[in-house]
Amino acid sequence: MTTTLTPTSPTGTVDARPNRQRWERPALAALLLGTLIAYLINLSANGWANDFYAAAVQAGSRSWEAFFFGSSDAANSITVDKPPASLWVMELSVRLFGLNSWSMLVPQVLLGVASVALLWATVRRSFGPAAGLIAGTVLAVTPVAVLMFRFNNPDALLVLLMIAAAWAMTRAVADGRWRWLLLTGAFIGFGFLAKQLQVLLVVPPLALMYLIAGPPKLGKRIAQLCAAGAAMVAGAGWWISAVELWPSDSRPWIGGSQHNSIIELTLGYNGLGRLNGNETGSVGPGGELPAGGNGMWGSTGITRMFEPAQGGQIAWLIPAALLALVVGLAMRGRAPRTDHRRAALILWGGWLLVTGLVFSFMAGIFHQYYTVALAPAVAALVGIGAVQIWASRDRWWVRCAGAAAIALTTATAWMLLSRSASFQPWLRWAILVAGVIATVAFVFPLARKQSVIVALAAAFIGLAGPIAYSVDTLASAHSGAIPSAGPSSGGMRGMGGPGMRPGGDGGRPGADGSPTTGATNGAGIPDGGVPGQDGAAAGGSAQGANGGEQRMGGAGGLLGGSRPSDRIVTLLESNGSDYTWVAAAVGSNSAAGYQLATELPVMPIGGFNGSDPSPTLEQFQQYVADGKIHYFVAGGRGGPGGNSESTSSAITAWVTANYTATTVDGVTLYDLTQPKA
Repeated sequence: MTTTLTPTSPTGTVDARPNRQRWERPALAALLLGTLIAYLINLSANGWANDFYAAAVQAGSRSWEAFFFGSSDAANSITVDKPPASLWVMELSVRLFGLNSWSMLVPQVLLGVASVALLWATVRRSFGPAAGLIAGTVLAVTPVAVLMFRFNNPDALLVLLMIAAAWAMTRAVADGRWRWLLLTGAFIGFGFLAKQLQVLLVVPPLALMYLIAGPPKLGKRIAQLCAAGAAMVAGAGWWISAVELWPSDSRPWIGGSQHNSIIELTLGYNGLGRLNGNETGSVGPGGELPAGGNGMWGSTGITRMFEPAQGGQIAWLIPAALLALVVGLAMRGRAPRTDHRRAALILWGGWLLVTGLVFSFMAGIFHQYYTVALAPAVAALVGIGAVQIWASRDRWWVRCAGAAAIALTTATAWMLLSRSASFQPWLRWAILVAGVIATVAFVFPLARKQSVIVALAAAFIGLAGPIAYSVDTLASAHSGAIPSAGPSSGGMRGMGGPGMRPGGDGGRPGADGSPTTGATNGAGIPDGGVPGQDGAAAGGSAQGANGGEQRMGGAGGLLGGSRPSDRIVTLLESNGSDYTWVAAAVGSNSAAGYQLATELPVMPIGGFNGSDPSPTLEQFQQYVADGKIHYFVAGGRGGPGGNSESTSSAITAWVTANYTATTVDGVTLYDLTQPKA
């Protein structure tokens, strides 16, 4: 492969980049256009996706204050439990095109296409167009990426900004200019405003990459990294400072915190609590149960990414990516310190190892869709490894490594597809046969024509499973708090705790042909417990296809939003503009469905888990006395584990003691303007 050198930089270094190949632009255009079209297919089937964030998008499209803080409702009672950057993208779209599923989710699709393009550009800079296109393709078809780039969780923006930081640092290693370091820090800082500390998982490999391979002398490299750190702090600090310095009585409560502090949220519930499981205000403890049992968020350990809940999302090519890292570093063993290819391997390998190990051993809240943060690193290493092994296949040890990668990928695909044996049962056998033949064939030196056939077989082995899972994901509806890509894998989905049906994937029939059940509390009763109009529990939530919680009639629950009947919507909308909040409900998802249906503010008492002390009983009583709240909707999520001492429970008890209940289509309402005699 020929290369061309860019002009010499101020540091005296040059950046080696491959020439444009005639086929490169059409191939890239096909990849990006295909990704866009695929991600748009059946998009509206996801509806509001995660009602928790959809309600916040609605609020931010109506109120600039809600926009800035990330409020759950336009009356600014409480925020979501994340910074608002990911909401801003969707809220601007809704302001332009109105509130609907497409206006909210299309921006997420575009973030996904941009992520594929930026990963291509980053990998291409060091390893050429073929590696870039393979990396972009692998990212585009990774099942969890297909899921999250069509969903309204913060992960889509987070992934794009993490890749952007990698791109900027790759440019910094090429010429040593300060601007690339500052831009890297800014991307990480803004990524913090998408999902807080998770973005910091890529900071160690980014820093190590430049510390080892940056062109300037060591002292200057350290100074530049400090400047990047300052840019990172500035990128996130402006918003954090504004929130902390803003008078607390004139801004919304910081959701997820117990003391109305974004710093507390960052270091506690969304920070160290995720690692050690000590999360005040969470729905339950993390970690492992005694005798090796699964904890509330699944078991921890080095094999966690390969377990049923996570495996089909991300694990298909992890062994191949790790082997590609080892092979790549071995090939660059005698390269100079500033070798840009070894630097890239340090970056992507460090990303995969650091993030993967943290996910594997974190004892707090962990959901399978978090693994989308691994997808860029896996994709990059697979693209790099494929090109490096192909180019050096005349070496016997490289051929053996390539054969090992094919064998490991075949075994992984067989394991994952065996967990959903009724899903395309022929596929695992086809992969097995192709894998055995390709593994054996790759060990021997072959003519170019035969080598191409083996390479195509390897591509089939590596991509057939993820593509099949991705097609299934595109064809299925996903909604709720804990979505999952692909078919049933026999592992626990959703919370993974007591009361869930083992082996259910949320929406697909179980092994006995019966539908899987929704999330339940410790007693095995769907959250909320109030019968709905269809006989289901109003507070429960039926599992949607592939792990998505779908809203049921009634008050909603912890993981699924409410879906009010037309009669309830009409009731709430009647004179709705006369009130600050047309209703109040315990828990954000319980409130979300009513807010989305009426497009009027609904107060989510206690935030997502119903456990935040906002509002206090005294504040709620004053709101009612001032005529600011019309209805109270019973049956929502009331504190962690149903804690009778929580603020939300106290409010519920006060309302039931002082106001008369009315049942409308199976939902219990209290008119707060009509106290008992």
